[in-house]
Amino acid sequence: MCRTVLPADSGPRGELGAGPLLRWMDAAACLAAEKHAGVSCVTASMDDIQFEEAARVGQIIAIRTKVNREFQTLMEVGIKVTVQDVLTNAEKIVSVAYATYEAKPVGAEKIELKPIELQSEEDHLEYFLALERSIIRMGYLEVFQKVIQESNSEDPCEDKDAVSAEHTHVQSTELVLPPHANHHGNTFGGQIMAWMQTVASISASRLCRSRPILKAVNRFGFWGPSFVGDHLIFNAIVNNTFHSSVEVGVRVEAYSCGEWIQEQPRHICSAFLTFSALDDRGEPLTFPRVRPTTQVGVRRYFGAIARRRILLSSKCILSAKEDKPSDAWETSNQAYLNYKNVAALTLLAGKPGWGITKTLDDVKIWTHKEGDVLSFKVEMQVKVPSHVAFSLLSDFRLCQRWDRHYLACEVLQDVSEREKIYHVISGPTAGRQPKDFVILVSQREPCQPQMPYTVAVRSVTHRAMPPRPEYSRSEILCAGFQIHSTSSSCCTVCYFNQVTSGVMPYLTANLTGSSKSIEDTALDCIKFLELEGSKC
Repeated sequence: MCRTVLPADSGPRGELGAGPLLRWMDAAACLAAEKHAGVSCVTASMDDIQFEEAARVGQIIAIRTKVNREFQTLMEVGIKVTVQDVLTNAEKIVSVAYATYEAKPVGAEKIELKPIELQSEEDHLEYFLALERSIIRMGYLEVFQKVIQESNSEDPCEDKDAVSAEHTHVQSTELVLPPHANHHGNTFGGQIMAWMQTVASISASRLCRSRPILKAVNRFGFWGPSFVGDHLIFNAIVNNTFHSSVEVGVRVEAYSCGEWIQEQPRHICSAFLTFSALDDRGEPLTFPRVRPTTQVGVRRYFGAIARRRILLSSKCILSAKEDKPSDAWETSNQAYLNYKNVAALTLLAGKPGWGITKTLDDVKIWTHKEGDVLSFKVEMQVKVPSHVAFSLLSDFRLCQRWDRHYLACEVLQDVSEREKIYHVISGPTAGRQPKDFVILVSQREPCQPQMPYTVAVRSVTHRAMPPRPEYSRSEILCAGFQIHSTSSSCCTVCYFNQVTSGVMPYLTANLTGSSKSIEDTALDCIKFLELEGSKC
């Protein structure tokens, strides 16, 4: 979908308003969902949205959408928004978001969505990661509750100059008319989001005495439908401020005519919007502190702190450079660390340009260089079923039986059936002291028969295992196994490792022919898997 930014779409600064953009994003994503489903679709939710660039009057907005994966009656749709200047032809990314849509056929009939046709490596990657994102969505409330309990130890703002949060309360009423709804009479989700942005902007402006700019949205969640003729009540209030940003919470309730008289609202949507503001010189404004005056206000105050912690943790992890030191394992970032762990290995495995450097009977060594980053892959042909190899390679306590570099391995935290944190000790090299690693191991079974089993590994820091003087703490940036089934009794095991300073001596020695430690370890791994597989 392409749109030219017109004056009617812009605000006082001549920039595209967030309301029209949200409406366009929803419309484009809904079209993609309906094209796949073949029936009408409604917005179920939209994940966190970050607005990175502003579009001005006269520029072109391009919105590209694609259905990434189907989940029974639900679909995840990826949305990428770019802005293009017609004079310079420069293009910048405005936002990347993910929305969930539900197929709603006419009447009471149920629909089973057809499988996504995966044609490219990118399609396979997005299909695989869509499941990881759905896990984050389902687990968000549990993570939020844990983080808010940690935040409750703080005291609400007692600053005498703080502004009462009630001063920022705004209520607005909208009547849903036919142009606001689809052909079945359901209100467009994008229209509701645009109205929410408007009322939230008014609430934020009461605090900053300026024109606020929407920077981010924390999850639009739609809990129920609204229809043509409904009255929608929007309540917005500032929950908390963070120096140069402010969070505004918006709650939407719907009334039919009968419900309006009886005062029986339906809660249909909630969201939390983050704004910033600029002064006349274009510098960020500092927002005054707010003071909650009710028990509900205190809950909102701490909820904003918890959401900000989760948001900052996710941004820090997902936008981190590959050579960044390991992240801390904390309540607010666990889901995003799991996501990045699996995503990084999948991306590494799918990169083009791998070249064979050594070949044995059942072992091949590949290398890949991209800029200053060197990675290697060890491919092993194993005569055991893929699910058996996956089970054996997922338990890192068994690595000592085939990898001579492992001296000890213990489970630090059994996070879930799919994630564990290990402390690993490896032997000394060239007279140096032994090394130790704290690693997160994420294991995933294939989503489709042609997809591999995955065991992803990366370093984390953990409070239970700080660095010790007797060991040299080392890092694993990205490593792990992909296990492809070749027949009912055989599989191909691929080990990947993005080389760090600790691994470089082994790889260099193998490439120069002065050592065969990688080949020997691979052969020991094959023997171990086939021996243990014969017992199953």
